[in-house]
Amino acid sequence: MSDARLWTWLQPAVTVALVAGSIGIPLWLVLVTAAKSRGEALTPDLSPPTEWHLLENLGQVWADGEVPRAALGSLLVVAPSVAGVLLFGSMAAWILARRATRLNAVLYALAISGIVLPPAVVTVVLLLRQLGLAGTAVGMIGVYMGIYLSTVIFFVTGFVRTIPASLEEAAEMDGASPVKVFWLVVLPLLRPVLATATILVCLYVWNDVFYAFFVIGGRLDTLPLNLFRVASAGLYLDNWHLIFAYVVLMSLPLIVVFAVAQRKIISGITSGAVK
Repeated sequence: MSDARLWTWLQPAVTVALVAGSIGIPLWLVLVTAAKSRGEALTPDLSPPTEWHLLENLGQVWADGEVPRAALGSLLVVAPSVAGVLLFGSMAAWILARRATRLNAVLYALAISGIVLPPAVVTVVLLLRQLGLAGTAVGMIGVYMGIYLSTVIFFVTGFVRTIPASLEEAAEMDGASPVKVFWLVVLPLLRPVLATATILVCLYVWNDVFYAFFVIGGRLDTLPLNLFRVASAGLYLDNWHLIFAYVVLMSLPLIVVFAVAQRKIISGITSGAVK
């Protein structure tokens, strides 16, 4: 067997092994550390625990780490942020995809530039202070919408271009207004790509600690901020089993969302971002 043919035969297996290792090893480390006793978890490694304490550690974190209150704070920020960015992003993407003008081409380039241009945190905080929104959930929602609107516009614009314009024209001939065309015709067809955008934005916002620390730090607890606070206060000092158990609890909602929407997520990526 020639070297080229051997590599062609081995390439899928090598790729799967690399992906499984890069994803599976960190997940295994988190899981086994969260299931260990305090003594075993002092030096985190890949060895399984001699006795599994996962449920016990999760229960202790839930009670002592104020997880329910922090989870409510995360939901108060994440849910409006995701809903707002999906709504306004999909509406903007529909217009940009259907009206091919030079102005819209420039606007589209500006809209997706946010993917590669990081926001200036100091400027954002100063602006929120001027508006009286610093330290509030409303201000944090506005920041997240401004940051991730580019991602939604990028995905949805490519997807809208794959939808036949004749569907919208037929609705307009039946007397539907542009608003009805969007809500009744376009929006239902965007469910696969919106599922993709949902999981991406949820992932970023749910796990964010950097922007939340500067905007709402100390005034509204989210799960990442709460973990940072209790770890810094010494509650989880050298208690790696509790820290990793907290990470497991914090990740469960995203795992559930991804498991439910995985087919639409994959469909949205292949249909929207590639075409």
